[in-house]
Amino acid sequence: MNSSILVTQSGLDSLKTNLVQMQNKRPQIVERLSIARSMGDLSENSDYINAREELDFLDSGIAELEELIKNSQVVLPSQNSTISFGHTVTVQVNSNKTSFQIVGEPEANPKDRKISHQSPLGMALMGKKVGDQVEVEAPVGKISYQIVAIA
Repeated sequence: MNSSILVTQSGLDSLKTNLVQMQNKRPQIVERLSIARSMGDLSENSDYINAREELDFLDSGIAELEELIKNSQVVLPSQNSTISFGHTVTVQVNSNKTSFQIVGEPEANPKDRKISHQSPLGMALMGKKVGDQVEVEAPVGKISYQIVAIA
């Protein structure tokens, strides 16, 4: 990865916390692997195989997070009146209002109402202001969003 990965400050903090948790878990798995290895025949030892697979999975996750953090660029929301990276946007669809924060790909999580700036809705909202209306193609058809507030 050569290009910067855009994140909010809280997104970067979360990535770093996850990395520390994974790194702290590693010695326990190495210990399990060592104990399982001391039990003899490795080809028939399910504890050894499971610990080895768990360690491989953890190591790849640690490497991925380290690379992600290394290439992350924290972007602060702009102070102007148009939607940009990091802003929380309140939209209205029909009579329902909902809010989303525009974030980077690694921290996007629709359940937490965090959408990627590269998602169809994120891209449609970028650069818009309160009162604007955007249409986004969704699996159920076009959805029209009225922008109500930007924070």
